[in-house]
Amino acid sequence: MSNLISSSSTRIKTGIALVLVLLIIGYIDSYFVTWLFLGSLLIIAIKESNKLFHIQSTQIFVYSTILWAVAYFYPSPEDLVFVLGVVYASVLAYTKNLNKKIFLPLLYPTASFLFLLALYKEFGMQSLLWLLVVVALTDTAAYFVGKGIGKTKFCKTSPNKTLEGVAGGILFGSLIGSIFALSDLTFVQALLISFVASISSVFGDLFESYLKREAKVKDSGSFLPGHGGILDRTDGYLFASIIMLIVLRVID
Repeated sequence: MSNLISSSSTRIKTGIALVLVLLIIGYIDSYFVTWLFLGSLLIIAIKESNKLFHIQSTQIFVYSTILWAVAYFYPSPEDLVFVLGVVYASVLAYTKNLNKKIFLPLLYPTASFLFLLALYKEFGMQSLLWLLVVVALTDTAAYFVGKGIGKTKFCKTSPNKTLEGVAGGILFGSLIGSIFALSDLTFVQALLISFVASISSVFGDLFESYLKREAKVKDSGSFLPGHGGILDRTDGYLFASIIMLIVLRVID
């Protein structure tokens, strides 16, 4: 185990730095700061997604920047995904020469970041910190459990993932993550939401692995030493945030 930790020192250091940054943002708990932080991550994530989708156009940065600026004032940011879809389809039908592929980064990761912002606006900073704990524990536990006792391959998309690691990650993410749930939820509700968010984060990570395999790259980027790019680090959150927001609305 000591060798495993030693070989992962860069990954651990970067992870600690990320946690500290997120804790500071959580402590400040400012809508503007959170919006600005998520928007900065989104721009980097779009750059990485362009590489994964083999897109050369810079139009996506213009569209996403305008969309994110509108999201600051709009009460339900996730609605803007559908508005953008209507606008995109209208422009495409009128001009017939709009690059169809630029719609892909608008769905992933732009739409997911809008759901993250919506989660914060509707349920506050505690919901984001809860999501952070669930996804981080799921990912970290899956990594170490998989390295330690993993034997059964999880799926072909990500050959390094093991069934034992995924199960361990979901177990830790659900149980410990539920401790950080919103205070007005019962334990059963917190455990259920943590569980589905944890599972969603696994498939968010799996989807990112699929995109990287299709693009024939190891990482989406190199922004985070030991972790790769922003998408490599946020892939689980981009799926889990959508599910957590929907389930919270159902329960609420």
